[in-house]
Amino acid sequence: MTTTTLYQLTAVEAVTKLRAGDISPLELIDAAEARIRAVEPDINALPTLCLDRARAHARRLMAGQDREAEDEPGWLAGLPVAIKDLADVAGVRTTHGSPIFTDHVPDASHPLVQRIERKGGIVIGKSNTPEFGAGGSTFNEVFGKTHNPWNTALTPAGSTGGGAAALAAGEIWLAHGSDHGGSLRRPATYCSVVGLRPSPGRVTRGLVNTMFSPLSVQGPMARNVPDLALFLDTMAGFCPADPLTFDAPETSFSAAVAQAPRPGRVAYAPTIGQSPVDRETRELCRAGMGIFEDLGWTVEDISIDIAAVEETFLALRSQQFVIDRELQLQSHGNQIKADIIWNTELGLAQSTSDLARAERARADLYRHFMALFADYDLIVTPGANTPAFDVNLRHPDAIDGVKLEHYMAASTLTAAITLSAAPALSLPCGFDQYGRPVGLQVVGRPRGEAALLAACAQYEGKSGLSARVPIDPREGTVPQP
Repeated sequence: MTTTTLYQLTAVEAVTKLRAGDISPLELIDAAEARIRAVEPDINALPTLCLDRARAHARRLMAGQDREAEDEPGWLAGLPVAIKDLADVAGVRTTHGSPIFTDHVPDASHPLVQRIERKGGIVIGKSNTPEFGAGGSTFNEVFGKTHNPWNTALTPAGSTGGGAAALAAGEIWLAHGSDHGGSLRRPATYCSVVGLRPSPGRVTRGLVNTMFSPLSVQGPMARNVPDLALFLDTMAGFCPADPLTFDAPETSFSAAVAQAPRPGRVAYAPTIGQSPVDRETRELCRAGMGIFEDLGWTVEDISIDIAAVEETFLALRSQQFVIDRELQLQSHGNQIKADIIWNTELGLAQSTSDLARAERARADLYRHFMALFADYDLIVTPGANTPAFDVNLRHPDAIDGVKLEHYMAASTLTAAITLSAAPALSLPCGFDQYGRPVGLQVVGRPRGEAALLAACAQYEGKSGLSARVPIDPREGTVPQP
């Protein structure tokens, strides 16, 4: 392959060639740089590059240095990766998408970035994110809007929208992200790539203030499921900085994906509670369950009737915003966007009884899902409440005729699964009448990432949809309802 075509390799293929010495990390950095120069003006996914730093790291690896993790699962052997602009990378501008941190250059890297670099990942840039990761569309006052490569008039969603768009357009082979209410899953769905929200504790969150909350997690995004498993192997494991973390499994996730799973039982739910879902999305996702059936899985339609999902999630999420943003609102309130102020003030207005009610509801929701997992191996819903929408909007105005009152109302499907503490993977299943990607949210048992990844890899192999990326960015128009 030539430098101009190396971006088409999967991550697994690229790492295999790196290990064999068929290509060098420097060649991949050159390939990524060329691709970024070609497509970045159309999508604005990687606004901060650190190519000199990346090449210095590559030269150390090629000289036999920094290779102590070479025999461990998840060794990337010099593969370039992107880090979401919420995680510090030493010596690289890290803005958190906020005017407050416009000129912030940290001295030390986030513990997960340290782990990725120790495992042979080379950071070449920071992916765009909404301010502090709060938003269903990726834009901020520092870098502007990120556009969806499938239709640049549309959003890639948020908050890992930069990572998803960069993957789909071939700028990068693997992307780091984070997920609270769907920030790894919705962008993956909107860009027809794969994103995994791991079980809480699977991947370190580093030195966060919400250290004992399971709502926010870090995780991987990739173009296909084997690549996703590879990057999860890179990330997973105990970290002294994070009290929720635990050891990586003895059998790697890459090894688990390589084994064809025994077909089991799948429950398909078109929604959760009263969350509205676009009609065509429901139809395409139900049709997509036919692939599981063709593979020998038993698929049953179910209803997940859980009351007050949105109310419960907002109460718990808003409490985290108080922990993270209360002091910033006091010192920099005029520099923080309205959505963050709204979420924080919602938390400040809550009573102890409000939080207690939300915790009881979360416990009931968890028990509901554990009862489902007693009968089913996987639970599947649509990957997002609605397909990609106008890049100029904070959120869609309505879904399936239901007017949305705030931006989180477009993420209720993914937010509900956050409350379950179960791992969830966004898996492409097709395209709607306007060519917008549609995906499934495939949910596994808590800490059941290996079985979840294996089942999704089997589905992906049958669907063939992962072969559709990377793509050249495409101009388009906003579909009219």
